[in-house]
Amino acid sequence: MGTIISINCSEKKGTVKTPVAEAEVRTDWGIVGDAHAGHWHRQISLLSLESFQQFQVDSGCQLEFGAFGENLLVQGLPLDTLKVGDRLSSGSCCLEITQLGKECHRSCAIRQRVGKCIMPQKGIFAKVLRGGIIRKGDSICIESV
Repeated sequence: MGTIISINCSEKKGTVKTPVAEAEVRTDWGIVGDAHAGHWHRQISLLSLESFQQFQVDSGCQLEFGAFGENLLVQGLPLDTLKVGDRLSSGSCCLEITQLGKECHRSCAIRQRVGKCIMPQKGIFAKVLRGGIIRKGDSICIESV
């Protein structure tokens, strides 16, 4: 079991996201008000706190949560062991993993600001099977299928 350390949203894709205390997660949509929400397979992005912290150590950069455009920064959940089709739950919400990593486009504001983006290697993407409210500090776990 892991913990949601930060929930992050932005109005535009490819930009740094801003932390919020809680968010409404809508079935087959994503986080209400976030640029990545919509009827597609990457409704919510996840990154581990451990990967985030390792990047800071390796790069010497101090970054704010949301710097990589991640919606959920989680601690204690082995994201690197997940496979497409695995499910995560937090409160009443259920997410299904749809993609591991991604291609980072050249005009990515995150890559331009930070110099490098870890989402292509460390990012996990999901669609929302069941919505609800998520809050910073909530637990998140892998569901047995």
